[in-house]
Amino acid sequence: MGRYSKKNRGGNKLGRRDNRENWKEIEKENANWEKFYKIQGIIPEDQFELFKTTCQTQLPLTFRVTGSKKHAHEISQLFIDNHLPSLSKIEGSENYKPPFAFPWYPNNLGFQIDLPKSVVRKNAEFAKTQRFLVTETEVGNISRQEAVSMIPPLVLDVKPHHYVLDMCAAPGSKTSQLIEALHAEEDEPTGFVMANDADYKRSHMLIHQIKRLNSANFVVVNHDAQMFPKIKLEEDGDYIKFDRVLCDVPCTGDATMRKNMTVWKDWRVGNAIGLHPLQLNILMRGLQLLKFGGRLVYSTCSMNPMENEAIVAAALRKWGGKVRTVKCDDLLPGLIRHPGLSQWKVLNKQMEIQEPGTSEMLSSFFPPTAEEAAKFNLDNCMRVYPHDQNTGGFFITVLEKIDPEAEKKTGDKREATEEVEDGETEKKQKAEDTTSVKPTEHVKQRKEKLPRDACEEPFNFLQADNPELVKCWDFYEIKDTFAKDCTLVRNATGEALRSIYYVSPIIKKILTVNEQKLKLIFADLT
Repeated sequence: MGRYSKKNRGGNKLGRRDNRENWKEIEKENANWEKFYKIQGIIPEDQFELFKTTCQTQLPLTFRVTGSKKHAHEISQLFIDNHLPSLSKIEGSENYKPPFAFPWYPNNLGFQIDLPKSVVRKNAEFAKTQRFLVTETEVGNISRQEAVSMIPPLVLDVKPHHYVLDMCAAPGSKTSQLIEALHAEEDEPTGFVMANDADYKRSHMLIHQIKRLNSANFVVVNHDAQMFPKIKLEEDGDYIKFDRVLCDVPCTGDATMRKNMTVWKDWRVGNAIGLHPLQLNILMRGLQLLKFGGRLVYSTCSMNPMENEAIVAAALRKWGGKVRTVKCDDLLPGLIRHPGLSQWKVLNKQMEIQEPGTSEMLSSFFPPTAEEAAKFNLDNCMRVYPHDQNTGGFFITVLEKIDPEAEKKTGDKREATEEVEDGETEKKQKAEDTTSVKPTEHVKQRKEKLPRDACEEPFNFLQADNPELVKCWDFYEIKDTFAKDCTLVRNATGEALRSIYYVSPIIKKILTVNEQKLKLIFADLT
């Protein structure tokens, strides 16, 4: 379709995009998708029609109150007192569940409104609620986010002292939750969140999501997650490992068809087959970067076992008992979830069921053996289906890197040695399984148009006795306990001209160790 031009606003309608009677809504049907999931038997036969019908309807409105804010409970209570009662009584809402707080989201900070747009648009009462949501979102008190997307950061269990890596962060809603968890206590956190995305443009875009939180403890970088670099905090120090890693990997997104209509026409088995090696490579790299005793969450917005349990099983097989799944039944009470699978069918691009040993299919596509299944405990994985509680679908697995006594005694040096050994083992296994690393195209994407406020200038730190800073210390009566050497400017000259930024001491260390050559995108608090 040609690009819309202002020149066409006159009487000549050639090129105008208002001929909507010829537009066709995407048909929410896909015979191969339906056949695939019926073959898998993931959804009980007597529930399949409900499952399909739910996938064909729009998602409800969901949001969460920013949990790191001191007045979060005030915002939550304000919504409960001033908006929930009226929304439960509007005309046309009789056949829908009244708006409610998620039973599984901590402290009544997550909400769902099931009413369809056809109902809410006609009601003046909802217009008041809409203004409330927009205003609070703009100031950073509320985040509009799909319900199931909120689960992975919650089960990652981030604490203020943790080093956290979000390997595929854009658009940033989960990253925001990680930062909120980092600031959950009154004292300033000593840890940090590193948000990475392979897409250069998207790595800039996620900044808008995060900046509203006003945190000095996060940094945005731009790397291929499969080959994420090792990081030091001191020039002569050891490479660090992360306490928490989130691997919300690129996927087919076939559990997002309630909001992404194109999934209906684009879904095919080959999509998952093509993404499988990438997903496994990212998970393997995440586990290499994880501390012993640390926690990693692997998640997708897909229901396909080849993107989910098959990936987890392949990683567990390669790590040989050094990684285990974590049972999460006691987490998020009230959330309807299903256990992970230990058996599934592998189909090729022609929708034909394949058996292990087939030359065209990777061995990692197939279910574990009975002996492996007993060790892997894939039932600890979580599957969330759309029809259970009117949400999207999601797959979540919590993995823990086991910390044996021998590792505790030998410390970081042994960790560094083991990383090299694991890296060599992984290379051999990749060659064996032909799961070679495929580089992303983020270098090409540098030529794309970036957000208007994107900054590509270097990070230049100022001396604490800089004249412009001294004025600030005196005027605002800044105490000496404040890290005065952690201010910086984003310009080539390094002079304090228009804006001065602040980062936490831990982020300063990351920014000033040049050996690691991180592709830095953003790290500051204005």
